Amino acid sequence: MNGNGDGGAVGQEKINTDIITLTRYLTEEQAKHKEATGDFTLLCHALQFAFKSIAYYIRRATLINLTGLAGSSNTTGDDQKKLDVIGNDVFVSAMRSCAKVRILVSEEEEAAITFPQHPDARYAVVCDPIDGSSNLDAGVSVGTIFGIYKLPEGAPGQKEDLLRPGTDMVASGFTMYGASAQLVITMKGGSVNGFTLDNALGEFILTHPDMKMPKKRAIYSTNEGNSLYWEEPVKEYVNGLKYPGEGGKPYSSRYIGSMVADAYRTLLYGGIFAYPADKKSPKGKLRILYECAPMAMVFENAGGQAVSSKMQRMLEVVPEHIHDRSGIFLGSYDEVQKVIDVHKKHGIVAK
Repeated sequence: MNGNGDGGAVGQEKINTDIITLTRYLTEEQAKHKEATGDFTLLCHALQFAFKSIAYYIRRATLINLTGLAGSSNTTGDDQKKLDVIGNDVFVSAMRSCAKVRILVSEEEEAAITFPQHPDARYAVVCDPIDGSSNLDAGVSVGTIFGIYKLPEGAPGQKEDLLRPGTDMVASGFTMYGASAQLVITMKGGSVNGFTLDNALGEFILTHPDMKMPKKRAIYSTNEGNSLYWEEPVKEYVNGLKYPGEGGKPYSSRYIGSMVADAYRTLLYGGIFAYPADKKSPKGKLRILYECAPMAMVFENAGGQAVSSKMQRMLEVVPEHIHDRSGIFLGSYDEVQKVIDVHKKHGIVAK
């Protein structure tokens, strides 16, 4: 026995008592802006509650039979999972109750949801409540993607107010529900910060401050099952990664099939994630408003690039309707530049 009174497990464990939680981070960010009303901070607290709730339901899903189909299809034709329905309900409820959101667009809802009970609310939120849900039964990581817009003064708060480029977003991010829940969030023109949900404390803890992507990395992530339908520049680009020629080393392939999981890995390690438009899906598959634009903002703020299949900067693409789609390439700056260069060779340049 150690008789000096400082022994024991707790005495030896280094405990960090100066923890930056998401709540503290948001409060400190708000204090930097003298003009801030606190509305944005309250909205982020409501988002945080939605993420914690969804993380809880996903952890419990197989125990309480929430996996499997709910018997209806969503607006984009996917069979709905029970968890999709729950995730969407949690999100709608959190946005309604915070009283700071005027309009909400969700992948699971055909029409935009307006909250007439909050006529003075100045924010609009776009989200995919549970992205990658077809993977849920297999225990593969899924996530929530979100973007926040501030409505222009005098705007009535209709869905048309959201048909704007991603450059107008004030914040965006995603939560990945894997072995632990990871939240990545960024503000317009700001840094990218990663938080991890500590289940014991029930708090998101800052674990990845000021995330920066490697400028290049020999990893590519795409569904090569679609290669039959790819346009020539995409085929040439991917073949160039696999067969680099004399003395070159081929890229590693990593594809999970859950956008949030693939994007999070790409953000951490570098490389490129691609979901190009093709002959089968000429517009592309991913939704501009609540998948492509929020991810593009995260990647740009972390030093990467994101472009559409037409090689347009993703954040400048304006959706024609709230569920409009696009092809996308996002990742390390130099890796996306290679895609742009191959398309240029084929005469495809951003208009």
